[in-house]
Amino acid sequence: MLNEIMEEAQEKSLQRENLKSLELVETKTPYTDLDESVKLAILCASEKKAFGITAIDLREIASFTEFFIICSGANVRQAQAISDEINERLKKESDSRSIRIEGYRTGEWILLDYGDFIVHIFEKDAREFYDLERLWRDAKKVELPENI
Repeated sequence: MLNEIMEEAQEKSLQRENLKSLELVETKTPYTDLDESVKLAILCASEKKAFGITAIDLREIASFTEFFIICSGANVRQAQAISDEINERLKKESDSRSIRIEGYRTGEWILLDYGDFIVHIFEKDAREFYDLERLWRDAKKVELPENI
């Protein structure tokens, strides 16, 4: 009897693990679903050697924006260069202008608000400290291409 109970508990545990695996697969947003401006911002960050690039789909859990793009620069200058590249190329190539920019002077955490999406550019230590990915862990992740 004890063996049967243990086997049943083990089986339920395996079923839960399988369900969690399925949920993880279903919680990804395909890169192809992104707006061209969001893709361009991600590409710009990548081209300026940002690391840890992540995109989070907030459409199901927030009303103030649709996506977060989160990335890091090795230092303040690189974070500012990433910000400059995103701003300039979005203006030029998609006629998108940020609604507001915060934190540019200090460069520790630069926020570029484009309305439908927000870009967060962190200096390495600040990203670890604020840990936005943990705060928004209920949101879907965007499946980024391998080359980004």
